Amino acid sequence: MVYRQRRELWEKEHLGPNAFCSADSRGRAEPLEPCPMRTCFCRDRDRIIHSKAFRRLKHKTQVFLSPQGDHYRTRLIHTLEVSQISRDLARALQLNEDLTEAIALGHDLGHTPFGHAGERILNQICSFEFSHNEQSVRTCAKIEKLNLTHEVLDGIRHHTGDGLSETLEGRIVRIADRIAYVNHDIDDAIRGGIIRLEDLPPSTSKILGNNPSQRINTMIIGILSASTGKNDIVMDPVVLEAMNELRTFLFDKVYFGSRAKKEETKAQLMIAGLFHYFMEHTDKIPEEYAEILQTEGKERAVCDYIAGMSDVYSVGLYKQLFIPKSWEG
Repeated sequence: MVYRQRRELWEKEHLGPNAFCSADSRGRAEPLEPCPMRTCFCRDRDRIIHSKAFRRLKHKTQVFLSPQGDHYRTRLIHTLEVSQISRDLARALQLNEDLTEAIALGHDLGHTPFGHAGERILNQICSFEFSHNEQSVRTCAKIEKLNLTHEVLDGIRHHTGDGLSETLEGRIVRIADRIAYVNHDIDDAIRGGIIRLEDLPPSTSKILGNNPSQRINTMIIGILSASTGKNDIVMDPVVLEAMNELRTFLFDKVYFGSRAKKEETKAQLMIAGLFHYFMEHTDKIPEEYAEILQTEGKERAVCDYIAGMSDVYSVGLYKQLFIPKSWEG
């Protein structure tokens, strides 16, 4: 028996009754010969890690635009933190860690340069609705053609927005995403002098703890205690209320209106400038988007191209296209 088959049998025998086993996958859009070593979800994880979109996450904004410091989170670090929290939860609840990890690693592949500011401006200027979760699915299915399983794509699509994932593993990633960003955004905002530890609502500190480790641990325990034995992923109501209070605090003090966000308008103007330029110069769009250009039109191709850019690449491209160079004679 090859390793993959042994692993699939192990899942059936050792995972919990609500876990989604690899052998039960609905498969891929394009059938693929099974790997002798890896389960389908292990294979998806590997495809995501080796994708170009995953590598670009290291130069994409989490909260702070191109921060001057080694310890601020990028979109890649956020993704790894979501993966770690998700795997811990999946293991404790006897769910499929490999499926959970693949979803977590792929959930933000479609995020724009400059974080949610980039997402908002593309949603405004495109004639169709743009959201980073749907763009993550497009990145996997249409742009990089990773040919992932149905369950991984479903989890990526439903890590935010309306609707819930079909699998509990996908629902884990949805709540792990919030646990990760609430805590690391507090940490980064304190590091950047936007808020102080003592500014956090006292009621949340009393319930969750006074540092990231305590808060994350409390939230994880709150999920485990409320979800064990249930066919759903939920959080203890008291802990959930405290986490949501912290989210509200972050929206009020960090995400909107703080000095950390003062450059976002410039970033949005830059993205809009690039969008309008490539709408008029489709011949400048890289060859890898040619098929999308032909089958789905120039607006879709331009949007896909810009959404895939890193912060660094988009700034450099804007300078190249719009900022005059000094005359050297």
